[in-house]
Amino acid sequence: MVEHQVVDKSEHDSISPSYLYRCIIELMPQVRCKICSSYFYAKPNWLKIGYGKYCSIECRRQSQLKGKFIKCYICGNQAWKMPKSLKCSKSGKFFCSKTCQTIWRNSIVFIGPNHSNWKGGHSTYRSRLLREKVPQICKLCGIKDFRLLAAHHIDKNTKNNNIKNLIWLCHNCHYLIHHDIKERQKLMGILV
Repeated sequence: MVEHQVVDKSEHDSISPSYLYRCIIELMPQVRCKICSSYFYAKPNWLKIGYGKYCSIECRRQSQLKGKFIKCYICGNQAWKMPKSLKCSKSGKFFCSKTCQTIWRNSIVFIGPNHSNWKGGHSTYRSRLLREKVPQICKLCGIKDFRLLAAHHIDKNTKNNNIKNLIWLCHNCHYLIHHDIKERQKLMGILV
């Protein structure tokens, strides 16, 4: 049978915990944080295996960031970009979100002849009316439903995309203008 040794508690009670803590702290080396340069205590075994470089989790996180903050080309907000994103930009412009990138692509870069679907500018009259913010109302019958409206060339020249030559007509009125002389004269009376 094995007998247990009885330890006298009075020997260990005489040393206060704060004294033990101070002794342990004095044995640990002080190290300077690589990010904020503040001093902190690091255990020797941490230093042996390469730890003990940062004073806090926040400083360690800061050290792991490899990219940089850039200014959005469209809205001017700051956005974090990784080195791979900085290298892979074909245009050299950076954006904070996909929304800003889409605004840039659709209103600055891929417009007119730069767009892949460009057909020489002959069929852009509908978008021209939209861009000029011409009220979307049929000139003859007053229908306001955009789905029913078509762009009409007043002089019937489809290459003349001057804004003064374009008006909105519903599909029914558009057909009548092209096939009925009385309706065409009625439109000309409204326009003049």
